[in-house]
Amino acid sequence: MPIVNRVADLQPDIQTWRRDIHQHPELLYDVHRTAAFVADRLREFGCDEVVTGIGQTGVVGVIKGKKAAGEGLKAIGMRADMDALPVDEQTNLPYASKTPGKMHACGHDGHTAMLLGAARYLAETRNFAGDAVVIFQPAEEGGAGGAAMVKDGMMERFGIEQVYGMHNGPGIPIGSFAIRPGPIMASTDEVDFVIEGLGGHAARPHKCIDSVLVGAQLITALQSIVARSVDPLESAVISICEFHAGNARNVIPQTATLRGTIRTLTPDVRKLVEKRVREVVAGVAQITGAKIDLHYKRGYPVVNNHAAQTEVATRIAKQVAGDANVLEMSPMMGGEDFAYMLEARPGAFIFCGNGDSAGLHHPAYNFNDEAIVFGTSYWVKLVEEQLAAS
Repeated sequence: MPIVNRVADLQPDIQTWRRDIHQHPELLYDVHRTAAFVADRLREFGCDEVVTGIGQTGVVGVIKGKKAAGEGLKAIGMRADMDALPVDEQTNLPYASKTPGKMHACGHDGHTAMLLGAARYLAETRNFAGDAVVIFQPAEEGGAGGAAMVKDGMMERFGIEQVYGMHNGPGIPIGSFAIRPGPIMASTDEVDFVIEGLGGHAARPHKCIDSVLVGAQLITALQSIVARSVDPLESAVISICEFHAGNARNVIPQTATLRGTIRTLTPDVRKLVEKRVREVVAGVAQITGAKIDLHYKRGYPVVNNHAAQTEVATRIAKQVAGDANVLEMSPMMGGEDFAYMLEARPGAFIFCGNGDSAGLHHPAYNFNDEAIVFGTSYWVKLVEEQLAAS
């Protein structure tokens, strides 16, 4: 496959960086060691500008091409995420996490290392016109670090006109990519319900308002939203994943707390589902006589790939992997805060095959180092084609 030869030469170094980062996982915005590691490497490579503290702990590097700029793009951004997860690693690898309760279970160590490899190559060759902007983001795993970097003025400060992201994909063969135009990952909203009933003796339910029964009715009613309110050709997920009530087998509890997540792929369905959740809560409360407090928090928006940039990303991936190894995927109901960057600038998000590995967020997951040459070559070719002198 036409991976970049120099990238293949750099693979051992990139792998070493990846495994070092893997051994020292950090959460959310507390990625000080990783950010310092990234900034030190970028300075060693000779980047023209290295800026830390964007979006609290994000790092941005700027590499200027040596070709004369034409009338085309002046700067593109490429993003990698740096944070890990609160997971106990179960890989038994020699480079496993040295920090109990923290693990790179989503491959952000690989994302960071591949983009560092691309930065090294681009700083050596500079075979393009304009600015290649490498973005290393904190707090993808629930902290909205992408939004923080955008709000910090990153796009304007570095003149970014298009932005691209990449994630590894377990189950996608090594040497393959997967992408689609339009919605590729879902919005991620959070719902908390606090039910206030009337507690009492389990043998006298007629004197109580059973918060457990109310919670069960609420869960069932919520599932009817997807089944009967959402167009069957659209997508939505409502998952109630926590139900806490009571502490004795013969006491009907006064209160119950439920927590869950809601995923949708379009703004209209997102709005509809929120409206129906509020209506269902009000209805169940009226029917049962319980009081139900709802906290509905909107999270990451839909990751929406722009059509023109998706075509660019697809073409570049085919140059690296071959036409047969670039797949058009179905949307995923997982979320990604790269969505905020795609709201700020046109761009595309692509998946790079991780082979037959454990799934993302699993304690046995490990980023596959064989993917390095493909992901890094993608970044290199993207810059050299998109920032070609006109």
